[in-house]
Amino acid sequence: MSAQSPLAGVLWPSSDKPASMLRRAIILAAAGVLLLTVSAKINLQLPFVPITLQTLVVLLIGAAYGWRLGTATLILYLIVGACGLPVFAGPVGGLKPLFGATAGFLFGFVVAAFITGWLAERGWDRSVGWLFLAMALGHFIILSMGWAWLAFGVGLGVGKALIVGVTPFLAGALLKNAIGALLIPLAYGAARRRDS
Repeated sequence: MSAQSPLAGVLWPSSDKPASMLRRAIILAAAGVLLLTVSAKINLQLPFVPITLQTLVVLLIGAAYGWRLGTATLILYLIVGACGLPVFAGPVGGLKPLFGATAGFLFGFVVAAFITGWLAERGWDRSVGWLFLAMALGHFIILSMGWAWLAFGVGLGVGKALIVGVTPFLAGALLKNAIGALLIPLAYGAARRRDS
């Protein structure tokens, strides 16, 4: 299946001019980092890992930007946080979150944006059902990487990592999948109406 233009390419088509392409990528990536930061600050603190809106935004960025720009945006987010800006959940930045309890989730964001973006470029973002599955796969990746890091990197063990790093997030993941799977096709519909 060939790649299709993701939502960002439909709403703001890329130019053939390198300077315009770069400006567009920088603006979209900066907007993505800003949305990720805001979504991190809307949180419910739990032991080890807070509940945030970040996974919804991660998966929306992947689906809307495609795998290249989506992945680059998530890498930029981690770099900005590593440089000390308080972009992560809570009033934190720096390297600690990238090596602490949330590290597996944060690095899972990058992989999830890649996979969701790749699937979106193959048309999975045009259908509510397929996009729900793509986002479910993205959540599975994030939760799996977060669980593995808590279990083996932090040393909580398999069972406790499942209890604190997966179980509290399952219902929210389903809700976020549904929201994301509705938003992207609605945006495509709005773009079609605008262009007709």
